[in-house]
Amino acid sequence: MPPPSDIVKVAIEWPGANAQLIEMDQKRPLSSIIREVCDGWSLSGSEQFALRYADGPQLYITEQSRGDIKNGTILRLAISPTRAARQLLERIQSHGIDARLEALKELAKLSADPTFAAEFINMEGIGTLARLVESGTHFGEMLAFTLTAFLELMDHGIVSWDLISLSFIKQIAGYVNQPMVDVSILQRSLAILESMVLNSHSLYHRVAQEITVGQLIGHLQVSNQEIQTYAIALINALFLKAPEDRRQEMASSLAQKHLRSIILNHVIRGNRPIKAEMAHQLYVLQVLTFNLLEERMMTKMDPNDQAQRDIIFELRRIAFDGENDPTGTEKRKAMYTKDYKMLGFTNHVNPAMDFTQTPPGMLALDNMLYLAKVHQDTYIRIVLENSSREDKHECPFGRCAIELTRMLCEILQVGELPNEGCNDYHPMFFTHDRAWEEFFCVCIQLLNKTWKEMRATAEDFNKVMQVVREQITRALAMKPSSIDQLKTKLRGLNYSEILRLRQSERMSQDDFQSPPIIELRERIQPEILELIKQQRLNRLCEGSCFRKLGNRRRQEKFWFCRLSLNHKVLHYGDLDESPQGEVPFELLSDKIPVSDIKSVVTGKDCPHMKEKSALKQNKEVLELAFSVLYDPDETLNFVAPNKYEYCIWTDGLCALLGREMGSDLTRSDLDTLISMEMKLRLLDLENITIPEAPPPVPKEPSSYNFTYNYS
Repeated sequence: MPPPSDIVKVAIEWPGANAQLIEMDQKRPLSSIIREVCDGWSLSGSEQFALRYADGPQLYITEQSRGDIKNGTILRLAISPTRAARQLLERIQSHGIDARLEALKELAKLSADPTFAAEFINMEGIGTLARLVESGTHFGEMLAFTLTAFLELMDHGIVSWDLISLSFIKQIAGYVNQPMVDVSILQRSLAILESMVLNSHSLYHRVAQEITVGQLIGHLQVSNQEIQTYAIALINALFLKAPEDRRQEMASSLAQKHLRSIILNHVIRGNRPIKAEMAHQLYVLQVLTFNLLEERMMTKMDPNDQAQRDIIFELRRIAFDGENDPTGTEKRKAMYTKDYKMLGFTNHVNPAMDFTQTPPGMLALDNMLYLAKVHQDTYIRIVLENSSREDKHECPFGRCAIELTRMLCEILQVGELPNEGCNDYHPMFFTHDRAWEEFFCVCIQLLNKTWKEMRATAEDFNKVMQVVREQITRALAMKPSSIDQLKTKLRGLNYSEILRLRQSERMSQDDFQSPPIIELRERIQPEILELIKQQRLNRLCEGSCFRKLGNRRRQEKFWFCRLSLNHKVLHYGDLDESPQGEVPFELLSDKIPVSDIKSVVTGKDCPHMKEKSALKQNKEVLELAFSVLYDPDETLNFVAPNKYEYCIWTDGLCALLGREMGSDLTRSDLDTLISMEMKLRLLDLENITIPEAPPPVPKEPSSYNFTYNYS
């Protein structure tokens, strides 16, 4: 007879004594269980003790968290959080340096525990740590542990960052601005300043006054990628929280300090692989930089603004007056109208009206002027080449440039907040000071080339734009390292190649819909589906590493989960760093019997996503979230590192529970495998016919009794 679900068998340790093996009744008060354990070792004052996990983070067990205890867990009897906090506070304030160092070291470890943190904060422990920092008497290892404990305690969100004093900020900023400072101290100081900026509007202004951009850029030229990452994270935080009128000014300052070239040379092209957190910070910086275009993108052109109209006049002048036309600017209005038509504007009489829709607004006109002035030969060639055609195949430059700008804004998500967990940065955007404009110039030439390859007319405009979007997105997916490499990638993605790729993908996804093919598909689908299920379960047995989210400092924390080889238990546990291969079962301290799993939920139905789902920046995280619900009312929450792992785990868990798999990846895998299997089987068949009744499935795939005349 199985034990009751509210009884868990655990081992409890105490230094210098034999472990106690007990059956913990989860219905009994925790204080009663602790008293019984203390009696077993003849310890008095049970109210001064508590239970902690012996492995992993060694968190305190409370009435709220005791439900996480599993059979076979090793616990440890320890002094209570209140007593531990009081003792550490006394030792930190002692005069002995060695005692103080050991106390700070232990505090840095315990501060991650929310139960201990609440007790320590209630004793005004944060104020004590802040005064130690402000005094300026702590250095080296002692200061590093002090800053670590301070950061961990503040990260629980119990105390507002607004309570931080100006002298504390100045001291922390001083560590960042010092030319020579210990790496661990610098790392924690950068992290503290980033949290200040992200969590308090008033502290943003104070930090911005104390930290110079030049000092932060200097930290990007070191060989330590951790320091580089925290430095870029702080730059991003200052950029993100800056008032709108300050962002352009800050961007100009960063440009003057050559931030882009320093990142390119010391980070992207450095001798070290880019870690996930660094990739995320580069992505955030890329997004924030492109978001500076939002104001122009959402600004309509004023047809009565002479300065704006002069830009259109300049476009006309560069295109046509460069031919030494003797009439020059004295052309009659009718001639100007003809020129505007040749430039490809929709409104030939008043082309300013073409720029009144947002997006792309004035951003499109900015792009056109940059092309005309910086790449004048290319601009003139495109305009004159199409304006001289009389076969209705001319490519309207003005209309194309406006629509292309709108498309590029959509592809690069101009104006949207960065997605948490996204690492999709493009190295080529760090290779040029005017990367956006250069990107446009390359793409407008691509559009003109594709238009000619498709022999398009005005009626084909939308079709051409669809092909160009596909060319651009496919090229960006290849992550070109420079603008020149982008050009090379796009040359290989001409219209003929796009047609070939479309046909190939269509063939792999949508096979011939003739009756014999449909019949064969229905026959082999069950065995292919079973193959996919086995593949998913095998991957679950190998396990995957997941990143813990929610830490605003974005410090790397990981956990690992894998399925037992007999498919009966899910093993999981915390890790200090991302593993390079499989993690042995013995290192995973927690487990869930598969028989206890009630269901698997995804997206906004996940408990850990309900309060985040409304945030724009969590959209991508929401799409990768899933949770395992198990008895009694517990959850195991996941955020997959990518869409592939998400599909692997959600499909695998559904297969484990005997439910239908339904992810897009499963459908894609299924279609691809069926297509491959069908092609192999059809190679062995000369004729295929649909029989009256389906014959029994033979053992050998090639022996299906089909006949079909392909001719």
